[in-house]
Amino acid sequence: MLLLALDTATPAVTVALHDGSSVVAASSQVDARRHGELLLPAVDRVLAEAGVRLDAVTGIVVGVGPGPYTGLRVGLMTADTFGLALGVPVHGLCTLDALAYGAEVDGPFVVATDARRKEVYWARYEDPRTRVTEPAVDRPADIAEQVAGLPAVGAGAVLYPDTFPDARAPENVSAAALASLAAEKLAAGEELDAPRPLYLRRPDAQVPKNYKVVTPK
Repeated sequence: MLLLALDTATPAVTVALHDGSSVVAASSQVDARRHGELLLPAVDRVLAEAGVRLDAVTGIVVGVGPGPYTGLRVGLMTADTFGLALGVPVHGLCTLDALAYGAEVDGPFVVATDARRKEVYWARYEDPRTRVTEPAVDRPADIAEQVAGLPAVGAGAVLYPDTFPDARAPENVSAAALASLAAEKLAAGEELDAPRPLYLRRPDAQVPKNYKVVTPK
């Protein structure tokens, strides 16, 4: 097994390579506006560090969000393209699950990422491997009772300390955690999700109202 993992569902552009036993190379950069520019160079760096060619990869795993439309689709389209070109399976995993897997928290906790518009993408976890609610998008104040008293990981927790006073690492998702979780699930014979985007609301970009239609003469 040689899994190439990548995630662009958050401001982190993160890539890792997993050989079935451990992560052999990884790269992460945080830049919410440059997913498209940073992802392929990061893949090249990871492959070079591991000393392997892209055609040695036997599977792709990609974070499916939830996340903003523009950044999320960069990773998903890249994963699909690699899978098609290499003829290897492409697996999807919830980005919140990867954040949870990388957390060092004993007992129940919350994962919250920044959803913009003063909202968070979030879910509750029994432990780093067990999600107990479906991913959702809400204003932090609206879920305060549901998350009261629980530690929280992710950038959303850092942004809204009134709702998440016990914010802990990691703040950003890591493809190393994504790859390790996928490798663990595959080794256990579990089926992973299809690489389909987990959109919980409409895109930020909207067609302007009352725009002028120009008719050719």
